[in-house]
Amino acid sequence: MNTKKIAIIAVIITFIAIWFGFDLDTLFTLENAKQQQAALAEFIEENWVTASIIYFSAYIAITALSLPGAAIATLLGAALFGFWWSLLLVSFASSIGATAAFLVSRFLLKDWVMSKFGNKLDSINKGIEKDGAFYLLTLRLIPVFPFFLINLLMGLTPLKASRFYLISQLGMLPGTMVYLNAGSQLAQIESLSGIISPEILISLALLGIFPLIAKFVIDNLNHRRIYSRFTKPKTFDRNIIAIGAGAGGLVTTYVGAVVKAKVTIIEKHLMGGDCLNTGCVPSKALIRSGQTLKEIQRAKEFGIHVEGEPKVDFAQVMGRIRNVIAKIEPHDSVERYTSLGAECIQGEAKILSPWEVEVNGQVLTTKNIVIATGARPLVPGIPGLADVNYLTSETVWSLETLPPKMLVMGGGPIGCELAQSFARLGSEVTLVEMADQLLIREDADVSELVYKGLIEDGVNVLLGHKATQFTNENGKQTAILEYQGSTVNIDFDAVMVALGRVANVKGFGLEELGVELTERGTVKINDYLETNYPNIFAVGDVSGPFQLTHAAGHQGWYAAVNALFGKFKKFRADYSVMPAATYTAPEVARVGINEKEAKAQGIDYDVALYGIDDLDRAIADGEDHGFIKVLTPKGKDKILGATIVGSHAGDLLAEFTLAMRHGLGLNKILGTVHPYPTMSEATKYTAGVWKQNNAPQQVLKWVAKFHTWQRNR
Repeated sequence: MNTKKIAIIAVIITFIAIWFGFDLDTLFTLENAKQQQAALAEFIEENWVTASIIYFSAYIAITALSLPGAAIATLLGAALFGFWWSLLLVSFASSIGATAAFLVSRFLLKDWVMSKFGNKLDSINKGIEKDGAFYLLTLRLIPVFPFFLINLLMGLTPLKASRFYLISQLGMLPGTMVYLNAGSQLAQIESLSGIISPEILISLALLGIFPLIAKFVIDNLNHRRIYSRFTKPKTFDRNIIAIGAGAGGLVTTYVGAVVKAKVTIIEKHLMGGDCLNTGCVPSKALIRSGQTLKEIQRAKEFGIHVEGEPKVDFAQVMGRIRNVIAKIEPHDSVERYTSLGAECIQGEAKILSPWEVEVNGQVLTTKNIVIATGARPLVPGIPGLADVNYLTSETVWSLETLPPKMLVMGGGPIGCELAQSFARLGSEVTLVEMADQLLIREDADVSELVYKGLIEDGVNVLLGHKATQFTNENGKQTAILEYQGSTVNIDFDAVMVALGRVANVKGFGLEELGVELTERGTVKINDYLETNYPNIFAVGDVSGPFQLTHAAGHQGWYAAVNALFGKFKKFRADYSVMPAATYTAPEVARVGINEKEAKAQGIDYDVALYGIDDLDRAIADGEDHGFIKVLTPKGKDKILGATIVGSHAGDLLAEFTLAMRHGLGLNKILGTVHPYPTMSEATKYTAGVWKQNNAPQQVLKWVAKFHTWQRNR
């Protein structure tokens, strides 16, 4: 630390020590002013300039050093100097002091903060560079945060000091006037009866409603700024247009239709989106076929003898998948949503303005737009990939024959599920994952059981391998992998690319409109699911933060309610309890945080671990493997997170999800009767493990002595 910084810190510490050491804050109280009113009035009258300079300098010091009492000092100024002169003094002193605090924060803290947290502040700094003046004006007009915090935090941003001063001078002026008006009125109180005078009551009311008035003004200014380049229609044909008929768009449409709003949903391909047509539904149908074959192969274990080897008719497997989709399809059909009162249009939507959407050559007007365009599989630019027979989670369902050799790229949920299913059905499957474990977001002990499950089903799992090139020579397709500096070649008939998904944000007007995106390429939304245009919302995979069907539906409800009733009440999307499951064998299901996340967040936690191999029903079913792991705060039964690995893990998770959502601890689960013998008993036994781990040992020792005494009476 250089000498200049040391000197500034020494001066600040000295001033603060003097302030508190000599109780100078007691001088800046209205009570003290009333007691000394006559003497102060006489002094000010005789020494107007000197008194003004003292007050002005003291006010600058208070704000510059972020000392308590700025609000009282403002009221005091009006009581002593009158409204107009105190307005001049306070307005300039507060802005000068705030700028001094801003500069001190920048000089002393910015380098250190940027070195420690620079990557986390990048997005904030970009926002300040783009919109800093308006953002600061909003904070000044609507005092949500203490002004001293705003001064210090803004010093860490790229905002120019001159701009900071000018905006502060302008933004604090209305609030200063309200406070000074109250101060000038309070100065007139001579008795308790003066408190209920109309002038005092009006002044106090202004203090209370000023933030509301300021918010209304700033919202209108912001609204005008955002929509300034567009002409808003005088009337609208619709309340909501949802673009995309996946889970998010369908729930938005359903909610809007149920409350009798005029809603239109536009889908360019198939109703139901990825989940119904290429995701959740077909993959689970495929998993079921693989599971059935596995059960047949285990038949001897249960005393059942099957003649010969079971045969897989892959065409029939794929036909069943199509039948399953067809059976579920009516739930998401045009007919169903039309019967609810919604309008369903097939075609490619194009957003022309915040209130206009073009489809099939027709321009539709709407009060609100909900973007629910989902995501698509990521296809990386690996050399040679375009020359081989590669599949994605969208195109794999077009297979007519089972690939003899299949290569799966990616050890996430999609890659693991499909690799295991194809291996069970008879493909020779190799799964390649660049990381050192499967399901990288899960704890290592969870991933280890999934790894063993894949190996047991014949999957060749290659961890720490990276695909660098693909070749196709005379029909022989090969993946060239890099592993610890050496090269590994894998031949295949088809390669399944399961390396993540990319949000669908292009081709329907977002670029032209200027809808903001995140660094991850998703639509940027706030807590209310609004984009930078308050009447345009985004839900599901296109915005995140989760790529889960049920998360998209969850967001769809919030988007519909906020779009239709946001003028009266807006709801923040609540992601506090978001379950997820991976349908491998064993299944993996989780809600809340796991150990990996708890450690990253610095949370001190306890673990209650129950092995499902101890469960009677699991033993009877031949599924006695896996575990339940619940995280709790030290010594408390509150559930921070639950992870289940084993048969029907996704179903077992529901009890923990319900408990977390409604604040029920493990004691409540332990006190709930569960039918015997069921898999659901595992949740109760996990709660029992927690109870045993947290038993009051000293109390139990005394109880044991009591029982001994009872026996010897």
